[in-house]
Amino acid sequence: MNINSDTKTICLLGHPIKHSFSPTIHNYLFEKYFENNIYVCFDIKEDKLKDCVYGIKALDIKGCNVTIPHKVNIIKYLDSIDDNAKLIGDNTDGRGFVKSILDKGYDIKNKKVMIIGAGGACRSIAIELASEGVKSIEVRNRSLDRANEIIDSINNNFNTEANCSKDAINRSCLMDIDILINTTPIGMENDLCPIDTNIVIDKKLLVCDIVYKPKDTVFLNWAKRNNLEIIYGIDMLINQALEAFYIWTDINPCDEDFEYIKKLYEKSV
Repeated sequence: MNINSDTKTICLLGHPIKHSFSPTIHNYLFEKYFENNIYVCFDIKEDKLKDCVYGIKALDIKGCNVTIPHKVNIIKYLDSIDDNAKLIGDNTDGRGFVKSILDKGYDIKNKKVMIIGAGGACRSIAIELASEGVKSIEVRNRSLDRANEIIDSINNNFNTEANCSKDAINRSCLMDIDILINTTPIGMENDLCPIDTNIVIDKKLLVCDIVYKPKDTVFLNWAKRNNLEIIYGIDMLINQALEAFYIWTDINPCDEDFEYIKKLYEKSV
């Protein structure tokens, strides 16, 4: 990569950030497609987010991704947002997630979905699933304030039925859904799990985790033990990154880019 006086910066904002695979993805794409950009990570604590946004504007940084825990709070500092982002704040997560499912040949129309967590990733994924015609979405979270905001957005804008609960997930509720999604950071570089791993079920259920380090989270290993279909977190990460790359450059990466980036990831874990 030839960095010079014309090189533009694109960044990732989050906290913590040291685990991120995004610089590997984007710097590969910039180099391959001869885009004079460099991708870097900024570890930003919540009380510095406003100053950070001002800094991005002042330094004329070309673009940025936003990850945990700033996906929702960043919205109030933006100058403008597109129509879809008015609902979800960050639209590449949702698009990347749905593409990951569709690429596996899975039909999501009229499916019943349960989402664990109520942060920015949940918001983005829930809105995109609703726009694709899922039958129902239930958000499970320890507190209901943010969950209620998400389901209100769905119920007011789509035909999908949405509700929320702070009840623990049990076998009975899993038997009544088609897709289970973890959108929390639980399991990221640790052996924690967002559900009780002693639950045993025998049905067709698609289990998805947005956590990508480790690749096989405790959550996904639980799904494997129950012979359930799974979607890895790295699939969503790569797909949302390709969406963001297109937004910044007007270049559509090819399918081979997805496969090559995934091989880079496999080598890194």
